[in-house]
Amino acid sequence: MAVTASMVKELRDRTGLGMMECKKALNDANGDIELAIEEMRKSSGMKAAKKAGRTAADGVVSTKVAEDGSYGVVVEVNSETDFVARDAGFLAFVAQVTDKAFATKATDVAELMAGELESAREALVQKIGENISVRRAVIISAEDGVVDSYVHSNNRIAVLVALKGGDAELARDVAMHVAATNPRVAKSADMPEEEIVKEREIFTAQAAESGKPAEIIEKMIDGRIRKFLSENSLVDQPFVKDPEQTVGKLLKSSSADIQAFIRFEVGEGIEKEEVDFAAEVAAQLKG
Repeated sequence: MAVTASMVKELRDRTGLGMMECKKALNDANGDIELAIEEMRKSSGMKAAKKAGRTAADGVVSTKVAEDGSYGVVVEVNSETDFVARDAGFLAFVAQVTDKAFATKATDVAELMAGELESAREALVQKIGENISVRRAVIISAEDGVVDSYVHSNNRIAVLVALKGGDAELARDVAMHVAATNPRVAKSADMPEEEIVKEREIFTAQAAESGKPAEIIEKMIDGRIRKFLSENSLVDQPFVKDPEQTVGKLLKSSSADIQAFIRFEVGEGIEKEEVDFAAEVAAQLKG
């Protein structure tokens, strides 16, 4: 069957792939659009696998909260560049991932991506030309309270907060605070003992150089530990919207308490690959 321009256009519209690639696929499939799509999906999977070795450290975070505030989900989906992170197709895929995580409450990425989502990811990799990966998903639930979220305007920081008591507006305000200050723990008692020991060792070494008596040094160290805990514990931090009161006092004024929080920031903990673009281009030219 002769391949026409309208057939190429239809295949391009359905796959989002380049005109020449669509024309070649149609020629190979003797004009059968469905067969062409099937073969292109196979090719897409191969090309997606090749791109999977590249570091995806950019991207976006996304949240979804139940209407009754009983639980919420936060996910991180990575791309290689911030340009792709703003692409409408990429953002639509992120919405699909968020919706499925919310509906199934799946937090294991392999389980979450099984089936249609993985096919959608591979197709998007083929279309966009970058590695795309779903990195993580977390669910937070509230017992006798409420969950709400805050996503910063750049879609790079997202927070879920679960309160006991209070309301959605309060939970959202606390989530915004967490996004801004990045506390390590909810309360000072939650700070891992090894963190306190490490800080004490640092403060001890610093104080030893002061030449002050041992009992004074010990008081200095205790004071610094208290400051460290208050600066890094959510309830002890000055509330960003009203620094005259702490987050703990804000919660107490509404007969609420913090149950849990989770903060995602795009790319945190991922080592970005340093790319020598000149060398990469040279290698491509050599074939």
